[in-house]
Amino acid sequence: MELHQLRYVIAVAETQNFTRAAQRCFVVQSALSHQIKSLELELGVRLFARTSRRVELTDAGAAFLPAARACLAAAEQAAADAAAATGQLRGRLTIGLIPTVTAIDVPAALREFRQAHPAVRIAVRGGGSDALVAAIDAGAVDVAVLGLPDSVPPQRVQTRELLRDRLVAVLSASHRLAGRDAVNLRDLAEESFADFPAGTPGRAQSDLAFAAAGLRREVAFEAMDPSLILGLIRQDLAVALLAPALVPVSVDLAAVPVTDGPTRIEYLAWSSFNPSRATLAFLEALQPQLGPRPGSAPSARRLGSGGD
Repeated sequence: MELHQLRYVIAVAETQNFTRAAQRCFVVQSALSHQIKSLELELGVRLFARTSRRVELTDAGAAFLPAARACLAAAEQAAADAAAATGQLRGRLTIGLIPTVTAIDVPAALREFRQAHPAVRIAVRGGGSDALVAAIDAGAVDVAVLGLPDSVPPQRVQTRELLRDRLVAVLSASHRLAGRDAVNLRDLAEESFADFPAGTPGRAQSDLAFAAAGLRREVAFEAMDPSLILGLIRQDLAVALLAPALVPVSVDLAAVPVTDGPTRIEYLAWSSFNPSRATLAFLEALQPQLGPRPGSAPSARRLGSGGD
């Protein structure tokens, strides 16, 4: 049994997809599939039930997974402890990002982090805020950027507020409301909307605002990709409520303030329980973009010691 085999099993279990697991592990899918098959033969059990469309853990796989995670974590900790004796930071850093990050420049922070800590293995994964909070809580993600309605603060994780934005109405330039200085939710209630999928935090902020105003609206298109939502608006198929920073300056789009529109808050989140040295180092790399909190020292260890 090899550590990379454990890593592959964990990746397939978390993504429920061999292709995405291979991409996460930076190997070709055939190699990943072969290694998992070899491990199954060695163990004498099937870890996954799989068809061309679906992958699920078997009962044996579900029983194997917790110990596999613990074994891999122990091996990584052993390597990190050995490296710490030489002053070199090692280990793994997994960063989770929502599709609508606007408050920080993650690639710039990763460049600084990689230059300072080249031995740390970095993985970046996308997802919705709820899934990323659960992943932090489970130890699968170290640091994440979340976007949530102001009425739904994150739970079970340490956070720092990065940005608070009132959403704007995004319309095609030819829309009847595009020339207005401002609109309200009632002005938009009869429009066809493009929005994030139902049940996601990105969608909740708008749903809650319309419900609070006693208004109903039609969401004709659902998409996780903001660029697709903007494309639908350009074709005059829908309108949307989006963070201002997501709306490019364009002759075919208009961003109009919404006087009673929802507020979106972007958070930086990490584990409240024993964050890794790599996590603290990445928080340090972000510090120039964040700036100090009022009355606090601008260091990652101080940032990691208390929550909002």
